[in-house]
Amino acid sequence: MKHRNVRGKIRYSSMKPGMEGQERGREWFNFSHHEDGSVIMSAQCEIEEPDPTVLRNITCHIGPDRKPQNLLVHLTLGDEFLGSGWMRFDQASNQILCESFGPGIGRNSETREAVEFDAFGTHPVVGDGFTTRLMDVSKGPHKRRLRFYLPSPDHRGATAPKIAYLEMTMEYVGEVEKTVEAGTFQCRHYRYVDDSDDGMGGTRHPDMNMWVTADDDAILVYSAIDGYMMNCYELVELER
Repeated sequence: MKHRNVRGKIRYSSMKPGMEGQERGREWFNFSHHEDGSVIMSAQCEIEEPDPTVLRNITCHIGPDRKPQNLLVHLTLGDEFLGSGWMRFDQASNQILCESFGPGIGRNSETREAVEFDAFGTHPVVGDGFTTRLMDVSKGPHKRRLRFYLPSPDHRGATAPKIAYLEMTMEYVGEVEKTVEAGTFQCRHYRYVDDSDDGMGGTRHPDMNMWVTADDDAILVYSAIDGYMMNCYELVELER
């Protein structure tokens, strides 16, 4: 085989009063890196708290030009089927296409002219970390506006797949060593800030700090979200 795999597991924990350190979910991920520079990212995410529980399975193809090619997603909410769908960026026609189905939306077919954008929002936290590759760290600490198409504007991604558009600011803070259960890593510190007029899904998403490996693999090592969420995410297993 000519591809290279990066696999691991992330633990979701709460920082809410009375729940400090309590495990509230987990995420298994795999990145397949191909010789032409394209990457296949897959992840299974389990969110136990708050109710209702969310189970998400995704596969995302990112091209050698770092542009997203397609995204597959299947969602279960409270152990009941919520929806599944497929999104694709057709570069030739400059269109975003979506085919999806769910009990609440029926059969959904969408085609949207694509405005200039940077990435697909996939909702697994490893996807948030991997998107930091779009930042030019040679500029030193700085901020950049990023534009996303995503299958759900919900903060947990817990709505049946339909095309949504979102803008967020990413800040590169600097480099620092970070120790977690999976080991000690040289990391780059980034911060997502939802400063959009309407907020993500109509509600402002709390700031998200991320520590990501300081290499091309851009693996999420640790993340913390403040505000009403008060969650943290820690890399507990890694194979590469």
